[in-house]
Amino acid sequence: MRLSKMFGLAAVTLAASVATANAQQPRQVQVGVLECRGGQNVGYVLGSNAHLNCVFQSAGGRAEGYVANIRRFGIDLGFTDNTTVQWAIYAPTTRVPRGGLAGQYGGVGTNASVGVGFGGNFLVGGPNNLYGLQPVSVQGQVGLNVASGIVQLDLESTGPLSGHRYKKQRRHRH
Repeated sequence: MRLSKMFGLAAVTLAASVATANAQQPRQVQVGVLECRGGQNVGYVLGSNAHLNCVFQSAGGRAEGYVANIRRFGIDLGFTDNTTVQWAIYAPTTRVPRGGLAGQYGGVGTNASVGVGFGGNFLVGGPNNLYGLQPVSVQGQVGLNVASGIVQLDLESTGPLSGHRYKKQRRHRH
């Protein structure tokens, strides 16, 4: 019974954070996707800290590497393994300079796992608070945990990545 209450609380918090994040976003355009992956993470009751390796894929096909440090302040009980998070990146313009996402972001997040889990983190920040990060799909993870609270994300650029560039398809005229 208690576990179902925790999942219900996690779902309500996630829904509320979606509404809050959407209401706070000024008019912006999607400029790409940031995907982060990491290993094991252990919650410390009142918070956690996770290190992830990330790839930003711009809408123009350019790929850049980033390292993310995610700190959660709030309820965080349990452990996770093999976490993957994808965010759609929104900006006031269609172009993001190289390393332009580097900086601090803040917002709210919720996740829960019993075996396979779900979650989402809605964040705003970067240089001059220009960027918004909204989940493309829910966060995927494996473990046993429940977490909800304030999220701080620190992104550090590791530079351009070779071999990750998407090729644009050409249309042939007949």
